Amino acid sequence: MPDLQKHITVEPGKRGGKPCVRGMRITVGDVLGWLASGMSVGEILEDFPDLTEEDIRACLGYENNQD
Repeated sequence: MPDLQKHITVEPGKRGGKPCVRGMRITVGDVLGWLASGMSVGEILEDFPDLTEEDIRACLGYENNQD
């Protein structure tokens, strides 16, 4: 599992303090929503080339740690 602290950041002034991927304006919720809507990891990476597969795994890991 990726190191979540390297991939998931929370900044009060960015996206309402929601957890984001590496300081970008892409939230964990965005990534999880894309996956839930049926997008594949490959499609997400194609549409958002700044993301990595490890970023997506970190979003899934972050969500699992919140339960």
